[in-house]
Amino acid sequence: MNKSPQTAVANPVFPIMIAIAVCHLFNDTLQAVIPAMLPILEKEFQFSYKQLGFIVFALNIVASLLQPVVGYLSDRKPKPFALPIGMTFSMIGIAGLALAPSYWLIILSVMLLGLGSAIFHPEGSRVSFLAAGDKRGLSQSIYQVGGNTGQALAPLISAFVLVPLGQIGAAVFVLVAAAGIALLSRISIWYKKQLDEERLGKRKKALLTTMENLTKRQVVIALTLLMIIIFARSFYVTNITSFYIFYLIENYGMTIQHGQLYIFLFLALGAVGTFFGGPMADRMGRKKVIVLSLVVPLPLSLLLPYAPVWGIILLLLTIGFFIMLSFSVTVIYAQELVPSKIGTMAGLTVGLAFGMGAIGAVAIGSLIDYIGIYQTMIITSFLPFIGLVGLALPRDQKITSAS
Repeated sequence: MNKSPQTAVANPVFPIMIAIAVCHLFNDTLQAVIPAMLPILEKEFQFSYKQLGFIVFALNIVASLLQPVVGYLSDRKPKPFALPIGMTFSMIGIAGLALAPSYWLIILSVMLLGLGSAIFHPEGSRVSFLAAGDKRGLSQSIYQVGGNTGQALAPLISAFVLVPLGQIGAAVFVLVAAAGIALLSRISIWYKKQLDEERLGKRKKALLTTMENLTKRQVVIALTLLMIIIFARSFYVTNITSFYIFYLIENYGMTIQHGQLYIFLFLALGAVGTFFGGPMADRMGRKKVIVLSLVVPLPLSLLLPYAPVWGIILLLLTIGFFIMLSFSVTVIYAQELVPSKIGTMAGLTVGLAFGMGAIGAVAIGSLIDYIGIYQTMIITSFLPFIGLVGLALPRDQKITSAS
């Protein structure tokens, strides 16, 4: 049974919040190269949609399966210098992707990227938690918006780097990884200092939970509902980011560059929604923001497959903002359901998002090969309805802070 909410007394450390968010941007920019490269690989290697789906699957499934493991190990014994080590794996992966001459070497390269991401996310979330003080929602939003901004760059990477340069253009992002390693090395020093101070009892504790009097059974049910929400959101977002470009090309006659700008708008507003979601949750409660994020996109997702060109932009902007409003909030909500397992819950929620994205990429790619892209877009437009299970989540309390 959870104890009543604890009062936050630690002060936020904004430079670290921003620094880890920038590293999250670097990490997810490297991952964004993969969906950005799909149209290029489809042209250069003549891969099927299913094969393209398995490339995304290889990236996300490694990150998905390993993140909870890394989070669990981090809860037992945090490892600050794992952060730059993880980014080193990503740098090797992105270099391999630029040079890979075959399908299986491409798969191996993206798996290395997935390994780097799996190491980064739980430890990065812990750094965000340590830097948050009584601004849990804001800190998690700053952290997650860095990642979502990196993901949002995928269409621009495709349009302005990979289309002109081809596969070798991915080598440009070795520089991004190198910058990430340098900054994470500095953050790791601060991280280690905080852990040393905690062991010596010198560091003030942050708010652990806004949940009150939940039984173990209620916690398990709430986590299950949260996983269902993440499944629906991840499948839908993967559909838009990986395959909607092909729908725009086939049904609206767009070029790759033109279509990728539409995907960029969806992801850019998703990053904006991620940023606002955390502070909103601090003020009005976690559950309310999660429910708002689920309800608004429902009718809009149904309209999207039938929209005229001018309507697509408006729908993508609105859906992107609201569906990602709860991205950082679901992480916080899970951490507050099980406040003794901060790293594990971060690894579980973000890892599940990667895992569902992985499965979704293969499932949707296979469905497109089987029934066509138009029918697939109609079927996937119903995915947000699954998220309505969020209405049954336990209500959390508002945060109160004290000096």
